[in-house]
Amino acid sequence: MTDFSLHQRLAADTHLMVDLPLCQVRLMDDMRFAWLILVPRRDAVVEVDDLSEAEQDRLWHEATRLGAALKAELDGDKLNLATLGNQVAQLHFHVIVRRRDDAAWPGPVWGVGTPEPYPARAVEAWRARIERLAAPLMAG
Repeated sequence: MTDFSLHQRLAADTHLMVDLPLCQVRLMDDMRFAWLILVPRRDAVVEVDDLSEAEQDRLWHEATRLGAALKAELDGDKLNLATLGNQVAQLHFHVIVRRRDDAAWPGPVWGVGTPEPYPARAVEAWRARIERLAAPLMAG
């Protein structure tokens, strides 16, 4: 594994959930949405094509499998997967379970309303949930 440092904005806006074989899984600190951020633990990576082909496959695998498991668990209506990087250049992959009754439906979640931070006990409950859902991905 190469050296890895997390962009300060990602660190400030999210909570660490678990490390997968490639990505660090983080929970966006806004309880209005089921919103995970997957960050490949590689330095100096800005675009998906900065990763090797195997790492690109792994990123997609981790994002889609974890997203599908979370969508099923939460009975979500849609799974949004995106990389933007307009404000934070470090490659990070948004995995958002959407519901027709969420605060931003049907539009994007970015910039809608005021974020509602998680209380500590809710972060711990999310961590336990994500660890359980991510367990099948931990083997590699």
